[in-house]
Amino acid sequence: MSKNGETIIQLDFSEEMKNSYRDYAMSVIISRALPDVRDGLKPVQRRILYAMNELGLDPQKPHRKSARIVGDTMGKYHPHGDSSIYDALVHMSEEYSLSIPLVDGHGNFGSIDGDGAAAMRYTEARLSNGAMTLLSHLDKGLVDFAPNFDESEKEPVVLPAMIPNLLINGTTGIAVGMATNIPPHNPGEVIDGVIAYMDRPSITTAGLMEYIIAPDFPTGGMITNQADLLNIYETGEGRLRIRAKTEIEKGENGRQNIIITEIPYTVAGNKTKLVESLAMLMKEKVFDEIYDVRDESSKEGIRIVIEVKKDRDVDNLLNGLYKKTTMEDTYGVNLLAVKEQQPITFTLKSLIMEFVHFQEELYTKEYKHLLSKANQRLEIVDGLIKATDVIDFIIEVLRGSSSIKQAKNCLINGDIKDITFKTIESKMEATRFDFTERQADAILSMPLSKLIGLEILKLHDEGDTLRNNIKEYEKVLGDSKELYKVIKARLREFKKLFARERRTALENVQNMDYVEEFKVEDIVVLIDRFGYTKSLDSASFSRASEESKKEYSYIIQMQNTDKLCLFTAQGNMYQVKVEKIPRCKMKDKGTLIHTLCKVDKEDIILYSSFEELFESQLLFATKDGYVKLVSGAEFETSRSMIAATKLDAGDLVVNITKLSAHEMLSQTMKVILLTDKHLSLGFDLAEVSELKKTSRGVKGIALENGDKVAFASCVSVDTEEFEYNGQVLNAKKIRNRKRGAKGQNAQLK
Repeated sequence: MSKNGETIIQLDFSEEMKNSYRDYAMSVIISRALPDVRDGLKPVQRRILYAMNELGLDPQKPHRKSARIVGDTMGKYHPHGDSSIYDALVHMSEEYSLSIPLVDGHGNFGSIDGDGAAAMRYTEARLSNGAMTLLSHLDKGLVDFAPNFDESEKEPVVLPAMIPNLLINGTTGIAVGMATNIPPHNPGEVIDGVIAYMDRPSITTAGLMEYIIAPDFPTGGMITNQADLLNIYETGEGRLRIRAKTEIEKGENGRQNIIITEIPYTVAGNKTKLVESLAMLMKEKVFDEIYDVRDESSKEGIRIVIEVKKDRDVDNLLNGLYKKTTMEDTYGVNLLAVKEQQPITFTLKSLIMEFVHFQEELYTKEYKHLLSKANQRLEIVDGLIKATDVIDFIIEVLRGSSSIKQAKNCLINGDIKDITFKTIESKMEATRFDFTERQADAILSMPLSKLIGLEILKLHDEGDTLRNNIKEYEKVLGDSKELYKVIKARLREFKKLFARERRTALENVQNMDYVEEFKVEDIVVLIDRFGYTKSLDSASFSRASEESKKEYSYIIQMQNTDKLCLFTAQGNMYQVKVEKIPRCKMKDKGTLIHTLCKVDKEDIILYSSFEELFESQLLFATKDGYVKLVSGAEFETSRSMIAATKLDAGDLVVNITKLSAHEMLSQTMKVILLTDKHLSLGFDLAEVSELKKTSRGVKGIALENGDKVAFASCVSVDTEEFEYNGQVLNAKKIRNRKRGAKGQNAQLK
């Protein structure tokens, strides 16, 4: 106890968090996200339908404002916000989402394109015929009712669904740690499957699939992995590959058109995005075969036109579209539903079995209700018939009684105390009255018109009918086979009402790879001083301003089939395929070269296209004074990185000069080497030997202790000046000496 008398309860924090989170998770699972296996509805859907039923919004009544429906649902049964309730109401009206819509919407309830519904104050709704199969027997006491959130109202725990709504309409929901995704099925097929199970409870999943062939999506389309369906239905989990249905038509000017007539179910409510993605692929030339994309859909159905350029492979293009767009998508099946407050993954057969058990329970309660009503009515009819035979005595009792209570007591118990009779005969007859309380009430409220002969005959006919009905009800309740006959007969009636042709086709299709029709084009690779790299097509580069081009340290003309080669001071060569270099606009930043290859922290000293490199020779000069020429053909490889030269420990490549065939044939090229101690040496390029890339090279200059080559280049003998480290030097003053000699003072201070 605390000082103020309050009780303090000590709890373990982790245990309290675990318990609280478990309670929250179960609340989301049971009360929000997952459907009940019996009626196939989530709580919000059930409450909306019940609220609409309470408002009297059956299919024959006028539509009512959606705002009123949402208000009643939220205020009485589901206090979780109006937007979630209205979203659920809209979803139950979507013909492209449900096989049997449960709400008949009036107004703008959105579209398959992805348009949202109008605000709830503008739309109206009422129950559909499908919803009535879930609601029509609520008044017969077939299901339990429970208090609502504030115990001011009663709501049904489950609706008395007379059709297998969970399989027909499917559902989707995400709970805590689990999710359900049950695809919709063809109503006629599901009802046939249920009847087949009732005829043969031992039927296998394969046997059921003779009736329930596969999911049947309202949007049609095609399931391309039919062979996987048996495993999905037997385990309750798996993946369906669904794709759009297409046709090939002749277009204008020799072109062919791909016509999308049905879209995958996963794209329903988002068709516009599919069309936009197709247009974007055309614009970005991902599929160069596409000439134009148009959406010609109307009330008659979906029609998306993809015009294909003349003399292109349409089948190959289709394979590419299936691979890179939502024209083919994956639908993850998870047959998860709630049974007795527990989430369970069902199989196809167990879902049907649960529905049949629920029907047995409902129909048993219904026939008990009918039997009770018939017995009560027969009791009254028999009483009225009996009363007509002694009506004169009854009238005398009524005349001689001082109150209705006194007369009723006489009719039930033959009590004649304080009742005045005209004759002894009447008095004696009254003592023999033994009507039941219901019969007495009916006699006292019976109008005189019931004494007409024809009305008495009707009572006899009604009594005969009631006895026949009671006999039939008792027969159904006493024999499960008779009960099944009744269930199956009503299911067949529902089949006539809701059956339709199958929309989703089934195939086993092997995915074919798209063979890209590659178009060779000239591009420009731009690399700035920070290493950000991008590529542009030549036309875009030519339109760029000269000022913007100055921002780039390297501008390399090449083709999109080429490779970008990078040589580093550490003696390695890296390759990047041009197709991996992002195609950008001039104003875009691009991508760091280090993310395109594994160059890491090495110092890049030369960029070149491989095509140009292959036809050139490279002059290598290292820090320790070694030089060599290597043919560009030496660097042809499929590997992303190779050693470009051999280096001694601590040595680095100072410079690599790329020389064309013309420059190699020239007799007027000389090599210039400068050292840290400001010595210089020049010699003819012809003195440099051509070696393999695996060689170290030959000594180009004799270095003093502690000195190293700081700069190397190859220039024409006519070159008068060159730049080094921000200074302009006179090339003429660098004397030509024999390769490997000591350098002369270059006076570089």
